[in-house]
Amino acid sequence: MNTHSQQSSATLSDWLGLIRFSHTIFALPFAALATVMAFTAPLPSGISPTFRWQDIAGVLLCMVFARSAAMAFNRLVDHKIDAANPRTEKRHLPAGVLSRQSVWVFTVLCSLGFVASTAIFLPNWLPLAGAIPVLLFLCGYSLAKRFTSAAHLWLGVALSLSPLCAWVAIRGTESVANPVDLLIPFVLAVSVAAWVTGFDIIYACQDASYDAKVGLHSVPAKFGIAGALRIAAASHVVMLLALVLLAVVGDRAGLGWVFWLLLLFVAGLVIRQHSLVRPDDLDRVNQAFFDTNAAISLSLLVVGAIDCFWV
Repeated sequence: MNTHSQQSSATLSDWLGLIRFSHTIFALPFAALATVMAFTAPLPSGISPTFRWQDIAGVLLCMVFARSAAMAFNRLVDHKIDAANPRTEKRHLPAGVLSRQSVWVFTVLCSLGFVASTAIFLPNWLPLAGAIPVLLFLCGYSLAKRFTSAAHLWLGVALSLSPLCAWVAIRGTESVANPVDLLIPFVLAVSVAAWVTGFDIIYACQDASYDAKVGLHSVPAKFGIAGALRIAAASHVVMLLALVLLAVVGDRAGLGWVFWLLLLFVAGLVIRQHSLVRPDDLDRVNQAFFDTNAAISLSLLVVGAIDCFWV
């Protein structure tokens, strides 16, 4: 089958695979948890935020469009890198399943969809004003590994913007004018940044030799796999400490004893994640990456929402 026929027969599954749509499960629950707490915590004025269904739709659409645009951009700028790496040479662009032109169109449409979705929050103008800077930072991650080993942290901070942005989108200018009100989403963002940084370092261990060979910057390429796994573990310790702090400051939004119990479960999942990967055995990286992290993000959302609303 030639490249043209492959591109013309591309399916919805191919497009979802291009952007790893299933991985939306990592960041979306944190934005959703921030949304829940944004509604349950009283504003600095003492009143509760006005609940609007369109705000829920706005958070969901912004998350999907922003992540899709950033992932598609990542595939475009990494096209040649992916083609030369045996682990990634069968991805959609190197394999010719999708054309660069069609993916560029997809990226632009998703970017426009993200900006348009921020208008849902009007008269709160902050999401619309911040749409372009946020999108540029998200896409900037794709270029980071060309010049810094902190690319993993860049990705972590990029995903950590989701709870902060969701909180500001729901609560508006009154929250921004009172920095103390941003403490809950900020602590949640720190936990997300540390969590993502850690698991991205683990995932990057698969390409340590290749990255070092071609001059790409990553923690595994710079410090070796054993050193990278130690740094990932330290990052996840920061994540757990941030979640403990969230349990403390989140009482204003309704977090209580149920969330404290959940932290024990999350700590167990983090320990399990690191037990699955060893410097001399990376065969279970994908299991450690997807299954464990999906359980962490979903459990935090479900249990956190139950604690805020019903306990």
